[in-house]
Amino acid sequence: MTETEFIENVTFQEITLGQSARLLRTLTLEDIQAFAAVSGDTNPSHLDDEFAQDSPLQGVVAHGMWGGALISGLLGNQFPGAGTVYLDQMLQFVKPVRVGDTLVVTATATKLVAALTRVEFDCTVVNQRGEVVLRGVAGVRAPTEKRRTAKLAAPRIQLFDPEARFKDLLSKGDGLEPVRCAVVHPCDRESLSGALDSARYGLITPVLIGPELRIRHVAEENELDLRGIELINVAHSHEAAERAAALAASGDVEVLMKGSLHTDELILAVLKQPALRTGRRMSHVFRFDVPLYPKPLLITDAALNIHPTLKEKVDIIQNAIDFARILGVAVPKVAILSAVETVNPDIPSTLDAAALCKMADRGQIKGGILDGPLAFDNAISRSAARIKSIVSAVSGDADILAVPDLESGNMLAKQLEYLAGASGSGLVLGARVPIALTSRADGPMNRVASALLAKLAAHNARSDRPRHS
Repeated sequence: MTETEFIENVTFQEITLGQSARLLRTLTLEDIQAFAAVSGDTNPSHLDDEFAQDSPLQGVVAHGMWGGALISGLLGNQFPGAGTVYLDQMLQFVKPVRVGDTLVVTATATKLVAALTRVEFDCTVVNQRGEVVLRGVAGVRAPTEKRRTAKLAAPRIQLFDPEARFKDLLSKGDGLEPVRCAVVHPCDRESLSGALDSARYGLITPVLIGPELRIRHVAEENELDLRGIELINVAHSHEAAERAAALAASGDVEVLMKGSLHTDELILAVLKQPALRTGRRMSHVFRFDVPLYPKPLLITDAALNIHPTLKEKVDIIQNAIDFARILGVAVPKVAILSAVETVNPDIPSTLDAAALCKMADRGQIKGGILDGPLAFDNAISRSAARIKSIVSAVSGDADILAVPDLESGNMLAKQLEYLAGASGSGLVLGARVPIALTSRADGPMNRVASALLAKLAAHNARSDRPRHS
């Protein structure tokens, strides 16, 4: 260690009246968010710019106690430093602190009580304009033993705001009218409330298809309002799927949404309608907001095709590329995953990956940049790729992860959600209408996000099919 990596405290015996110390700190939005996360103070004046603009302070400001915490940091780390015990603090909040403000925090010793080893400090916090934003008096018990210790790094805080990511995703549908959506057999609370929430956000105009008495019972039991909602009564889930597919084939609805029925029931009903076929393999795409990844990540196929062939993987990847472009990615980067990043005849997925990349070179897959085989680490991490001497335009910057089969994709998707805290939504592509395919475990935001994806895909496809009148 170098000398600068150590800190040394100031004992009570060494402190003199008028002695002072100071620190500098510039406020960032991340500071505000981290303080809100740790303190639990989620006052919208600190976190919601739209709300804060209409408040008396006219904009987002730091929590007042964030400035108090800076004083605590100065006293505890620097002066007196290690071994200091905070006893009391009086604060006066003079002016707001805004993002970008650089603060000078000063603590000056004004009173010494030898019997208690107590020191009182006048504390001020001044911004870059020379304005006092915070002042007060702090009392501490100063250390009596000289200590020289290694300077410790603060624990790392990884900020992730699912609500902000959710709002950003919803904004992609701004200005687009709701699409008529057949909600297939919404006979449990999750699927019914998800459809109604999606309608409330202006994403869909729901057409509920299922046993009417059962749907109304679920609504009544969960205090869900069905007034003004179209409801088509059918006997059971098979009939609901068939009726929904028929409505989609005739152009009466533009989106299908899975309710409380098995996925294969709905997909089979769609496949039975020639008008819904496109000549492409249907496939599922997950969209994830991952806390430690800088942009949304698509994963395909983790829900529909169990062991896709090379030919089927072409359609799966093309579906994902086309959808990524709908989401605003001009040239999506596709990482074709396997267990290793080299072609190995004993691992069939590496052979498929190599073939898919060459097919893209020959124009058989269009609109994206493909690379593979890539192991997961070097698909999402430039440093991992660098260590393995992989030169790739995709590594560390992938927009789409194409998995070898459903098992690996499903495990990857659930690991991201349950271990990495990712927020997910999903869609089935390849038919004439998009299908919002949700899981029973999906929460309200996931279901609404899936409806938003379907809305975007439906608007993109309007030029290719009859519109509902």
